[in-house]
Amino acid sequence: MTTSPFIDISPNLRILGTAHVATASVEAVRHHIAEYQPDIVAVELCKSRHEALTSDRRLDKEGLLKVVKEGKAPLVLIQSLLAAEQRKLGLDEGQQPGAELIAAVEEAKAAGLEVALVDRDIQVTLRRAWKNMRFIEKFRVLKSLLGQDDDEEEAPDVNTLLDDSDLLSSLMEELRGFSPGAGKVLIDERDEYLATKISALNSEKKVLAVVGAGHLAGIKEYLVENKCDINRIKQLQNLPRKTFAMKVMPWAIPMLVMGLMAYYLSTGTDIDLVQFFTVWTAANAIFAAIGCILARGHPLAILTAALASPITSLNPALAAGWFAGYVQLKMAEPSAEDLADFLKLDNLGMFWSNKAGRVLLVTALTNLGSMAGAWVAAAGLLGGFGL
Repeated sequence: MTTSPFIDISPNLRILGTAHVATASVEAVRHHIAEYQPDIVAVELCKSRHEALTSDRRLDKEGLLKVVKEGKAPLVLIQSLLAAEQRKLGLDEGQQPGAELIAAVEEAKAAGLEVALVDRDIQVTLRRAWKNMRFIEKFRVLKSLLGQDDDEEEAPDVNTLLDDSDLLSSLMEELRGFSPGAGKVLIDERDEYLATKISALNSEKKVLAVVGAGHLAGIKEYLVENKCDINRIKQLQNLPRKTFAMKVMPWAIPMLVMGLMAYYLSTGTDIDLVQFFTVWTAANAIFAAIGCILARGHPLAILTAALASPITSLNPALAAGWFAGYVQLKMAEPSAEDLADFLKLDNLGMFWSNKAGRVLLVTALTNLGSMAGAWVAAAGLLGGFGL
């Protein structure tokens, strides 16, 4: 059996490295809890992921509706794509990502041990990673995730990863080279965050920390060299601030349209109001409908997207995709089996073929279409009326 790597930082602190999809890692977690006999088991989980894994409800109809209402469909789509890439390594192992973390929590609770969640919230990590990536990096990541894998080299076996620390390190560095912005957040920041949270635990109690093996070297460096600063936790938890341009952009189109109307009315300019509203309505409706069609939305969802977009584009607090996604959810309601299958995401086609995936796509692509339609409409109005 493969021996998962571990490091004893002190007599009271052991860091166990695992592969989130390896059967050997699940067995290693149980072995180290029994052999090391810790007082606290720290796991690489945040509160939301812990609740999802332990309750075995990673996605349900209520959760899907909440995602649609809160406008988080794009984030969930990216998260699903990343999970699918990780899951490919675990298909032959018969394990789902996070199986060893579940084992750590279950074994700790069964033994009456304290469980400490030491990871940063997944939504914060994803948002910070996306913000830190340059446009070309975002394009590369999306192209890689959506591309075909036929010409790619075969992924290394998970047991090989655990046995060969140099290979694991090279893969982590490969990610950094592929996307420096994402690498800084996904590797460097999380090394610091995990190490700092672990160091803040009661030093008089024995602690077994279960983390991804790729973080072992970084965590060890922070702990051994006493580089952990608890004051940095707050900074690392901050969501990226929106720039002035990002804050203003959602209001730019509504202000432009309202400004044009005010200008025409105040100056008495002779314009065709029917043409004015036709351009606005048609561009918004057509592009939002196209987005929904690309997601293979239900006919009523497509109609909803077309009707909602001209109105929601004037109100940044609303989004056409929310309404289209809600109608899609009601007209083609995912079953429990659909929801379970979507979590496996064995192939990217499931975004279209699976009812749960389609709800997310309808929401995200309708919103993109609506935004494009608003800008096209604004450009048409400025050009059409000689401004």
